[in-house]
Amino acid sequence: MAVISGDGVFSHACLGASDLAQSTAFYDAALRPLGVANLGPFGDNIVLYGKDKPALLILTPGNGEAPSSNGVTVGFAASSQADVDAFHKAGLAAGGVDEGAPGPRGHLPNAYAAYLRDPAGNKVCAYTFV
Repeated sequence: MAVISGDGVFSHACLGASDLAQSTAFYDAALRPLGVANLGPFGDNIVLYGKDKPALLILTPGNGEAPSSNGVTVGFAASSQADVDAFHKAGLAAGGVDEGAPGPRGHLPNAYAAYLRDPAGNKVCAYTFV
């Protein structure tokens, strides 16, 4: 598998939350092992996450409708299999639902990943390539 470096194509991703406090607790726990930090609130209904700049926004939808993300997955880069395992364990402990236990993924060479649903039903995963 080729390793691609340089700037990504996305400036950020947004995921809806029906209960911002509950979703914040989930992402604080699940993303900590990946080195992704809670960068604080942005207004009343958004929490920013990132490593050196905001890249993930957890928010209550501005139009007042329920969040919906069926078919959408946001993947986070992990440095090791241990980090993927820690992401999954911390996310489950913080109210996430298992969508795929940590382990090898046959569809990508050398892939090791874990999947969760956050408290609002968004699908998130952590991947590393060994």
